[in-house]
Amino acid sequence: MSAMYLGVDCGTQGTKVVILERRSARILGEGYAAHAMNSNANGRREQSPEWWVEAFVSAYRMAVDKAAIDTRQICGIGVSGQQHGLVVLDKHGEVIRPAKLWCDTETAAENERLLEQLGGDKGSIEQLGLVLATGYTLSKLAWLKRHEPESFARIAHILLPHDYINYWLTGELASEYGDASGTGYFDIRTRCWQTDVLALVSSSPHMQQALPALLPAEMPVGYVSAERARLLGLSDRVIVSSGGGDNMMGAIGTGNVSEGVVTMSLGTSGTLYASSATPPATVRPALAAFCSSANNWLPLICTMNLTGVTNQVRTLLDLDLQRFNSLAALASPGSDGITMLPFLNGERVPALPTASGSILGLNMHNMTQENLCRAVMEGTSYSLRYGLDCLREEGIRPTTLRVTGGGAKSPVWRQLLADLMNTPVISPVESEAAALGGAIQAIWCDHHQAGGAISLSSLCDQMIRFDPSAQAYPNPEAVGEYEAAFQHYLALLQQHYPSLML
Repeated sequence: MSAMYLGVDCGTQGTKVVILERRSARILGEGYAAHAMNSNANGRREQSPEWWVEAFVSAYRMAVDKAAIDTRQICGIGVSGQQHGLVVLDKHGEVIRPAKLWCDTETAAENERLLEQLGGDKGSIEQLGLVLATGYTLSKLAWLKRHEPESFARIAHILLPHDYINYWLTGELASEYGDASGTGYFDIRTRCWQTDVLALVSSSPHMQQALPALLPAEMPVGYVSAERARLLGLSDRVIVSSGGGDNMMGAIGTGNVSEGVVTMSLGTSGTLYASSATPPATVRPALAAFCSSANNWLPLICTMNLTGVTNQVRTLLDLDLQRFNSLAALASPGSDGITMLPFLNGERVPALPTASGSILGLNMHNMTQENLCRAVMEGTSYSLRYGLDCLREEGIRPTTLRVTGGGAKSPVWRQLLADLMNTPVISPVESEAAALGGAIQAIWCDHHQAGGAISLSSLCDQMIRFDPSAQAYPNPEAVGEYEAAFQHYLALLQQHYPSLML
């Protein structure tokens, strides 16, 4: 048996671990452990970083048991993490308070003030290369300073979720360009911390000193420490790659590391992104021009509401997943006139951080389970169509969409997307793209450290397979129906949120 590599994805709902064999390009074992979340009606969404560690260890042991392997054959680990979360450590390296997550909208007022201080969208683009959004890390720091000054004063290190897992594994404090792009105090063009923007929260030198060192994607954070190696049954030279945000690692896990490829992730959040050798020439407020974890750029659209909303509707109607999909398949495109604005957690794209959800167009005849199931799929997908149109306006013309995440397992949803986007859809065999991307990046990093010249693109070609049975092609009749339904959705947005710039 050849060398093996671990891919870890620390997401919002749980942590996934895959064990990838280098020679056969096979996933030998998988594991998963769920996370709890602290939340309330004012937008707070927090998790304790200790929960991520516990979930990682549990998922790791599950994957090892399934693979029935000698763990000393594991050569490297690559970690993917939910973006934007704020992890603060004190001078002893201990977590100060629970991490505020990407989906935390409690900081909307702080973000509004910071964006105004930057000079609005235009000023933000000039200084950061993107428009500051509520989910980014900067507003979380401002919130902490305002609401918990004692905790803020104790900050010695500022990390993102995947940085924290890397720190737990290695004892090293570092970040990389891709995940750092979503902090709000990083310039995506120069690939440097933007300390002048950080100073809007605090000009104290200790804040700049709290930022971790930055690494290019092919560089390792370090090696698994002796203590963690003993705990996990690993050898003493297991490399830990730079890792990245879940979207960046999902790009690697779907082979989206060169121009012309677009990935759509259907998870708790919805994301849509494309690889680019250069940052976008023009930046739209809805477009996050992040760096990638492959040393390119990853222009990205992110929506806050996706499978979390469909799951809530499923629970409300007391349906299992199979029945939910079956009912949605029975409804026609447009859900017989029902449109859902699914903003249960505010929304980033379109930019409505304080919005709430609505179900519009109900009447005595169309209020059926079938239509409600399809309407929630459509409503969450309309935001992604809005985002794809933004990418198309930047000159990105996908020939296929590579769809991944939990929602991608639904044939009904794949066909809906093919029709709504008027683009063929294909899914990788391995649905856990971010975890797979972590394992592939770890192989690339290991080769680089050994002086090898293998490209990340060639590794992706070797490691990623697509499922021919999961392809969906646009149906011309449905394409027309969805174009009309989407235009109706845009009109409803303008009606309910007249200040929104569409």
